[in-house]
Amino acid sequence: MNWARILAYVTGTVDQELLARNEYLAAENRVIKAQLKGRLKLSDAERGTLGEIGHRLGRKALAEVATVARPETILGWYRKLVARKFDGSKARRGPGRPRISGEVEELILRMANENRSWGYDRIAGALANLGYGVCDQTVGNVLRRHGLPPAPGRKHTTTWAAFIRTHMDLLAGTDFFTAEVLTLHGLVTYYVLFFIHLESRRVALAGITVHPDEAWIKQMARNATMDDCGALRGCRYLLHDRDTKFTQSFRAILASGEVEPLALPAQSPNLNAYAERWIRSVKEECLSRVILFGERSLRRALSEYVDHFHAERNHQGKGNMLLFPRETRQREGPMQCRERLGGLLRYYHRVAA
Repeated sequence: MNWARILAYVTGTVDQELLARNEYLAAENRVIKAQLKGRLKLSDAERGTLGEIGHRLGRKALAEVATVARPETILGWYRKLVARKFDGSKARRGPGRPRISGEVEELILRMANENRSWGYDRIAGALANLGYGVCDQTVGNVLRRHGLPPAPGRKHTTTWAAFIRTHMDLLAGTDFFTAEVLTLHGLVTYYVLFFIHLESRRVALAGITVHPDEAWIKQMARNATMDDCGALRGCRYLLHDRDTKFTQSFRAILASGEVEPLALPAQSPNLNAYAERWIRSVKEECLSRVILFGERSLRRALSEYVDHFHAERNHQGKGNMLLFPRETRQREGPMQCRERLGGLLRYYHRVAA
């Protein structure tokens, strides 16, 4: 009998203590919520946790302690939790195969465009090498969706860009540009002929003259095709525009030196882009920023710029590196600035300690 009284007393004390704790926590939550500005932003996981506990408490108990939201709202969170848990909505899939990612679709189109002889199986195999499991039927669906036919129906003609990439080490470009020079007889226009090797970007100044007649251009062709020191040694093709200064005799001398001249279509400077870009560089970075007095001044400016272009100027098309550096890169040591043409061209480098 005594034990029953003691148990009843302890139970009543514990219940009173729990009630007091719950009352305090509810009051504290109301104070904290009153201090907050705006609505509380709860995640789905937080709503699910409150909904599950609120369901166990029941609506009546929730009405006494809930401060975050109304009891109806909290119980609604529980119902949504149960619906997500048991209806399998996350695991359900639509009919057919899942759609491939945009990255894989771009790879399929790239491989088809860059390799026109590749069929569906070949592209699927190349994707498997990269870790993408795509069947040939999916490859065909992607290509048809973008209007690309199977390999036999694609054009097998080689684009100009592909031709340049394939034969870059055997290709050179040539062109003329003009420079205005002050002389004792006034302003004189000089013609500059140059060659540029497409793979290495090496530039050779072939000649400078006021009168680029046929005799002069023929001599330039002979000089360029010399076996030991010609600017076109090792080259198989020479790109040039349809300037009348590139005469038939000029082309014949090149052909006799085993260099095939390729006359580009009229009004298409983009087909000889490397030569055109060099003309723009030498004019913007050098010739348009100096006043040239006499032919010697022009030759000196061009020679200095070519040396700077080869060994001291970084090139984006070559990984932003120097073409033919004279020294290795140093991370330590005093820095020096090498100047050309009175500081017009500058090159910063470190001197080995």
